Amino acid sequence: MPKRPAENPEQSDDFVSKSQKKREMAERQELGTQLVNLTDSQLAKMPLDDELRDAVLLAHKIRNKHEGYRRQLQFIGKLMRLRDIAPIEQALNNLKNAHQQQTSIFHEIETTRDKLLHEGDDALQAFIEEHPHADRQKLRQLIRLAEKQKAEQKPPVAARQLFVYLRELLA
Repeated sequence: MPKRPAENPEQSDDFVSKSQKKREMAERQELGTQLVNLTDSQLAKMPLDDELRDAVLLAHKIRNKHEGYRRQLQFIGKLMRLRDIAPIEQALNNLKNAHQQQTSIFHEIETTRDKLLHEGDDALQAFIEEHPHADRQKLRQLIRLAEKQKAEQKPPVAARQLFVYLRELLA
């Protein structure tokens, strides 16, 4: 009787190699390590179930105990393998991007202030049209004062006040 050809497991659609499984486990372990490195306030914002949250908090407590800490990180990695990590990854990305968003807003406010100081009434009118709740009189006063301080070579106190006012308006 002829032998049946053995099925090659690598040809099956749902086959995952041992190396791929190890890479996925290492990624989840790294995600768990990132969770442990968060502050308590950041950790509170993470979508974690009670068991995982308790494991991460315990890792915080035993951080100075080398071997126990290592085992706890492995345990957190094991817990991560049993969960859907997409919401956790999304929350971590949001935390990382928050700083970039704040920097972007800061630069936008600086650009607006510089535009108001250098382009005069046309820029002020355009800004008022975009932001009708802005106080035109206060803006004009701060712009004039900033120009005067610049001409007299004094510290740019009014320019800083204009920045603060714009930050309040645009935030």
